[in-house]
Amino acid sequence: MTTSRSRFNFTALVYILPLTLALLLLVVLPLLYVGAMSFMGRGAYGGTIRRFTVDAYESLADFTYLKAVGRSICMTLKSSVLCILLGYPFTFIVARKWKKSGKLLMFLLMIPVYTSSLARLYSLVIMFNSSGLINTALMKLHIISSPLQILYTNGSITIGLVQYLLPFAVMPLYSSIEKLDEATIEASYDLGAGKIKTFIKVILPMTFPGIIAAFIILFVPAIGTYFITDVIGGGTVYMIGNIICNQFLSARNWPLGAALSVCVVIFILLMLYLYSRIGNLDDLGAM
Repeated sequence: MTTSRSRFNFTALVYILPLTLALLLLVVLPLLYVGAMSFMGRGAYGGTIRRFTVDAYESLADFTYLKAVGRSICMTLKSSVLCILLGYPFTFIVARKWKKSGKLLMFLLMIPVYTSSLARLYSLVIMFNSSGLINTALMKLHIISSPLQILYTNGSITIGLVQYLLPFAVMPLYSSIEKLDEATIEASYDLGAGKIKTFIKVILPMTFPGIIAAFIILFVPAIGTYFITDVIGGGTVYMIGNIICNQFLSARNWPLGAALSVCVVIFILLMLYLYSRIGNLDDLGAM
C-alpha cells in the first residue's frame, strides 16, 4: 500500500513539477520583480536605482494618469458589455438550436484568434479612413457630402476592441449555456411561463456566472492592451496600457511603469476574488 502511494505521489510530482517551475519562472518571479521595481528609484538615464521609495506610487495621483485610468475603465467596460450583448444571442442559438453544428461553428469563430491581430486591425483602418469602404459607400449613396472622421476616434477604438475580444466572450458563454438544466426550463413552461419570462426568470440567472466569467475574460486583456489604440487611435488616445508601454520604452521611468502594472494586477486579482464568491472559477478556463 505504501509502495503504491509513493508511486502515485512520484507520478503526480512528475506531471506537476514542469508546470509549477514554468509558472514560477515565467509568472511569479517576473511579477515579484515588477513589484519590487515599483518601490525603487528612477535612474538618471532610465532603469532603476536600488533604494526604497514610494515616489512612483505618489506620481499616480497625477491627473494625467487618473484620466487615463478612467478612460481605460470606461472603454473596457463599454467594449466588454458590447461583446456580451453581441455574443450572447449568437451563443444561445448555437448552443440551443444548432447543437449538431455547434462545435463546427465554435471552431470557425475561433479561427480569427489564430490569425494576426494587426492584420485584422489594419483591415479596420482601411474601412474607416477617409477614402475607405464606409466613406466611399456613403458618398456614392449621397448620404454624406464629405468624408466622416471615423478613424482615430473613441468609437473606432471601441469597434477595434470588440472585434478583437468577441471570440473570447463566446467560449465561456457557450460553456454556461450548454450546461442549462432542461428539467428546470421545462418546469417553467409547464407552470405557465412564456418564453420571455422563462428566459428572464430562469435561463438568464442560470447563465449569469458564465456572463460574469466572459466579462472578466474580456476585461483582463482589454484594460492592458495598447496596440489597438496605437493603430486605430493613431496614438492620440491613451489608455493605461499605452502609458505603461511608454514608461518602459520611451520615458524610461521603469518604477512608474511598474507601479501602474502592479495596480492593474491588483485590480484584476480583486475581480477574480469577487467572481470566486459568486461563480465557478472553472468557467474562466473555457478558453
